[in-house]
Amino acid sequence: MPSHTFIVNGQSVTVDAPDDLPLLWVLRDMLGVRGPKYGCGVDVCKACTSHLDGVDVRPCVVPVSACAGRTVTTIEGLADGEVLHPVQEAWLEQDVAQCGFCQPGQIMAAVALLKRTSTPTDEDIDAIANICRCGTYFRIREAIRSAAAKMAALNI
Repeated sequence: MPSHTFIVNGQSVTVDAPDDLPLLWVLRDMLGVRGPKYGCGVDVCKACTSHLDGVDVRPCVVPVSACAGRTVTTIEGLADGEVLHPVQEAWLEQDVAQCGFCQPGQIMAAVALLKRTSTPTDEDIDAIANICRCGTYFRIREAIRSAAAKMAALNI
């Protein structure tokens, strides 16, 4: 079985897994990282959104072989110790979560969006297209705007 070495949330890991095994299953089943959720398995719902070298990806469709020597960040690696990321803070302040299932993916997509643009439009926010069955889209939009303002004030 091939070995794959990469970084997950700041820690180097090596896993023995088939090259085509989706990263989501490596994270959840082999490494115990539970933040990215399995929703659809085909890059539609985006509940598993994580970052690969700082870019948002869906680990349900990324083979573990694509991660060799790279850095994976999930919701568990977003905060700096006890200090939440501004997007996480905004999520709490705007009371976004209801059931919470999609929230890790939503937050990771929002962080990636705010890396691309510091002043996202409604169209930019809608384009992240993470599915939320609870329908908290208005609060998601407000949280992203709030986080954008915080990040601008902190020069992040």
